[in-house]
Formats: sequence, structure tokens, C-alpha cells
Amino acid sequence: MRFGVRVGNGVAGDKDISLGEIRLQLETRQYINQFPFNFAVDFLTDPVTDRYAIDLASGDGAIYPRRINVEFSPATFIDIKAGRQTLTWSTGDFVFINDLFAKDWDSFFLGRDIEYLKAPVDGAKASFFFDALNINIVYATKFGADRFVDGRRVSFFDRTTNTFRGQDDPLIFDRPGGWSDDDEVAARAYRSIDAFEVALFYYNGFWNSPAGQDTFNGRAIFPKLSVYGGSLKGPLAGGIAWAETSYYDSTVDAASNSLIRNSDLRLLAGFEKEIATELTARIQYNLEHKINPNDDLNALPSFALLDNRDKHLVTLRVTKLMLRQNLELSAFNFYSPSHKDGYVRFNASYKISDDLRIQMRWKFFLWFERQYFPVSVSK
Repeated sequence: MRFGVRVGNGVAGDKDISLGEIRLQLETRQYINQFPFNFAVDFLTDPVTDRYAIDLASGDGAIYPRRINVEFSPATFIDIKAGRQTLTWSTGDFVFINDLFAKDWDSFFLGRDIEYLKAPVDGAKASFFFDALNINIVYATKFGADRFVDGRRVSFFDRTTNTFRGQDDPLIFDRPGGWSDDDEVAARAYRSIDAFEVALFYYNGFWNSPAGQDTFNGRAIFPKLSVYGGSLKGPLAGGIAWAETSYYDSTVDAASNSLIRNSDLRLLAGFEKEIATELTARIQYNLEHKINPNDDLNALPSFALLDNRDKHLVTLRVTKLMLRQNLELSAFNFYSPSHKDGYVRFNASYKISDDLRIQMRWKFFLWFERQYFPVSVSK
């Protein structure tokens, strides 16, 4: 059972209660003819939204399948998992630049368990294991978008209209939904070099959250996107360090529509270390650099707020274990010095027994200069 309430002045029309759900998850792993089948299905009710019709693409509905897949190995060096599954291969902490698999940002901001941040993907994952390197290839026959903030659950600031939007004025969008025509392909090649893990990434599909606008009907759209990246992770100065870089190529659709987000370069660097007994700190820096910022300047209306060419984001996580590690206290903070906004998330978890755990979460959205709070419709 989860319950959330808004404090302070929200966007006009938003309900005071942000979350009021009862959720039951049934999970099992069964073997049929020596093949493992995985099932995990949620049953839930939430009178805050009254959306009980089943929609697998958005995650709405009284029944929410999270994992329905089968695993098999056609050869000793190949593993295949086919069906609905959750996937991740990012080195970052809540910052994803090469992991383009769908995320559920509504769940994250509403305070659900972290497992719900990863939305399920309908497709197949093939893993190849060689002496020189390992390769993962994921194919989804249908585009799986993020469960992004659209105003129905969490309000957002729309920089194109210079206003806050919430439940009375949610974002209207057109999502690619054709089988095979709107598919996605993602690949990762990785290997260990001494104590370091090196990886290369590729993705071909669509922006996971709206990154443009249809010039005819004004609806938000998901333009085509290709991503090329790499990462490095290993020990450094008594801790663990990681770095990722990627190039977001949006030139295919952006060339024909000036309202589509342009290509950008991204960089992520992080470091984690135990700074005292059972006290761990983790810090990250993320940069998004626009390739052609003048295109956005010419496309947006005169009253819209413009993003800076460079978006800077810093995250800090501090975790403390107490009472024989049964009590875990943590704080996670996003802060953008370029946009002057932030998000703080506190979590307290106490393990009463092996079968029972209690958790409490607090979260705050912060902005320090409203004129520098140009959160786009995709965030």
C-alpha cells in the first residue's frame, strides 16, 4: 500500500493526493521441458487516477504484467531471453545516457520502489560469450516509450508555453506504435581489461520521451534517434570510478522539422567511496551539449524559455548503515547549476526480519530562479 500527498501550492486542478494505490505482485519461475519461464504480474487499484483499462504501452490498468518470458540456450556460447522483461546496462546512478530502455519516471517521482523505475520491454535479448569480448543484442518489435511526466500524475513546466501544466492540461502526444515498423535495436559489446570493464553501445529507435512537436496538429512526438556511446568502469583512489560518453544523432527527423530536438553530445563521470565506517558517498557529473543550438532558437515562439547550450547536472548520494545494517538511511540529490533546479529524495529502510521490511520516502522538487527553470516536455 502506498499513499502520497502534495504539500504547498501545486498546479491548479491537481488533486491533493498524488498516490493512493494498493498493489499485489505475484512472481514465479517455472521450468517447462527444462526451459525456465519467468512471470511477474502486478494487480493494483488507485482511485487517484481511475485508470483501470489495461494498457501495456503506458503501464495503466488494474493488471500490469512486468515479466513474462522464457530463457533458452541454442548453443553453449549463446543465451536468449524472449518476451516481456526489464533491461539495464548503464554504469550511472539514476542518470542514463547509453541505456535507452524504457523508464517509468512517474513511479520514480511518486516514490514507488526503485524496481519500478525500469519499465518492461517487449522483445528478445541475445547474449553471446566469446574469449575476446561479450555481446548483447536486444530487439523490440514495437517501440517502448518512457512513462514520462505528462501532467496526469506529476505536473511539469512546459518551456514552449512558459506555463506549468498538470491534470487539467496534460500533454497530448502521438506515440509510434506499429509492430515491426516502429521497432528498436540496442547492442552492447563489453570486456574486462585488468580490473576495468570497457563497453561500446549502439541504439537505433526513437527518443524515449517526447522531443519534438508535430507542425500540423501541435502534438508532442517521438522523433527517430540513433545513439553511439562507450563506457569505462573500475577502481580508482580506493573507490570505484566510471565514465560514459554518447552521441545522440537526431538529424533524420530534425532536418525536416525545425521543432524537433537537435543532436547532442553527452558525458557522464562518477566516483563512489566509503568515506567512513558504513558511510558511502557517490557523486556524478553529467553534461549535455547541443550541437546546433541556433536551430532551437529559430523554431520556438518568442515567449518560450530557451535551454542553455550546455546542460549541467550534478548528483550526490549518501548512504549510512546502522543497527547491524538493519537500518539504511540514504539521501539522493539532483542539482542542475545551468537550469537552477533540483530534486531531493530521502529514504529510510528498516529490516524487521527476513520477511518484513518498512520503508519511508520523502522527496522535494526545488527551483531557485523561475526564469531559469526551462524543463522541456521530455523531462
